[in-house]
Amino acid sequence: MIFSSLEFLCVFLPVVFILYCIIPNRRAKNAILIVASLLFYAYGEPVYVFLMLGSVVVNYLIARGIDAAKDHKKAILAVGVAANLGALGVFKYAGFLVENINRLTPANLPVPDLALPIGISFFTFQALSYVIDVYRGEVKVQKNLAHVLLYISFFPQLIAGPIVKYKDIYEAIENRKQEASQVADGFRRFIFGLGKKVLIANTVGEVADAIFTADQGSINIAVAWIAALAYMLQIYYDFSGYSDMAIGLGKMFGFQFKENFLYPYGSSSIKEFWRRWHISLSTWFKEYLYIPLGGNRKGKLRTCVNKIIVFFFTGLWHGASWTFIIWGLWHGLFLLLEEYLAFFKKIPKFIRRIYTLLVVCLGFVVFRADTLSQGMYMIRQMFTGMHFDAACVSFAWQQLTPWFIFIFIVAVIGAAPIRPLTDRIRASLSVSAAETSGKQKLLQGCLGAASILVLCWCMIRLSGNTYNPFIYFRF
Repeated sequence: MIFSSLEFLCVFLPVVFILYCIIPNRRAKNAILIVASLLFYAYGEPVYVFLMLGSVVVNYLIARGIDAAKDHKKAILAVGVAANLGALGVFKYAGFLVENINRLTPANLPVPDLALPIGISFFTFQALSYVIDVYRGEVKVQKNLAHVLLYISFFPQLIAGPIVKYKDIYEAIENRKQEASQVADGFRRFIFGLGKKVLIANTVGEVADAIFTADQGSINIAVAWIAALAYMLQIYYDFSGYSDMAIGLGKMFGFQFKENFLYPYGSSSIKEFWRRWHISLSTWFKEYLYIPLGGNRKGKLRTCVNKIIVFFFTGLWHGASWTFIIWGLWHGLFLLLEEYLAFFKKIPKFIRRIYTLLVVCLGFVVFRADTLSQGMYMIRQMFTGMHFDAACVSFAWQQLTPWFIFIFIVAVIGAAPIRPLTDRIRASLSVSAAETSGKQKLLQGCLGAASILVLCWCMIRLSGNTYNPFIYFRF
């Protein structure tokens, strides 16, 4: 497995960061990050680190080939795309494909049992974006293999995103500055993300796991809704927490990664939700699948088909299971309904927000379920499970501990789109430039103290718990 959280916090990150800071040469700094990234990945995937290295080399050569070729650039790109998707297909989808063939035919083929390399979907999509952008002429080909290696293997976002496009960070790879204010801001962002994972996602996740693995006879309407809401908060705080950690670590080393979440649970439509949720993935599919398919330029029918294709692959990207595919198509269906039902935009925004939360919540129930039948059973119980026998009531009360209720309330407040309000309040406190500077220093001091407190609290929690990986490690 990847480093435990305490090993990462107490050994790996401090050593890498100190070495990075004391070495003045940029090339040496890049070398330190490359070695650290390979060690980080090899610690958990000692064999599959060679797969990741192979991906780097192949895509480096494909990009060089596209740049050098006068003709047949598209053919070279096709080879690169096939190589990337082929590797992803073999390791992630071969077993799923064979299982479905066996269900539909009497073939009875042996089902491959390959371990899934951690983060293969993320580094594969990053590599694909690089070679496609070189083909499109949106970035210059990188002739330094080490730069491509650092781009694809950089440990903060290697195994669970966000998906970073080469055109967004190539300048930082070649020329970046490490400023004290940026390091401090990055450290606070990293600790904030760690707290979201350890203190919130793990707490609500324990309840979601307990219910989703419980006997179905213990689940009534109350238990089902507790599970659905707990998982809805778990996946948001788990994944946005990792994204915050990656963005924070990037800042500490001089890189600027784009935001991956912008209060998605404050959305008033599914379309808006996907502009705020896992932004790097939705942007990737828009730029590299939806637009090449024709986007909305070829009539309404073709646009509908293109969007369904995109959401099919969005679901499939998350895992080799029909639960993920149905989850993707579920979102695609409601996105189309919103677009083509004329009265939708006339509905009051408050009602549309409730509708969006309900669609997202039900979708995540299927996403979390081990099977489609379990997902459908949970959804059915959410609306029809009106049995309140002693076992169900007792099971519900077991989940509603004071700590869970406290964290649940904090999580709901934290997921609300209150940042614009806090920004306006902060701006209203400014009277003059000098006062603003002083308030900013006070604010930074308070945030720094809070960060240390959260870090200590997280380490205490982690010291007593077993390894609890991020949800998106398996994607």
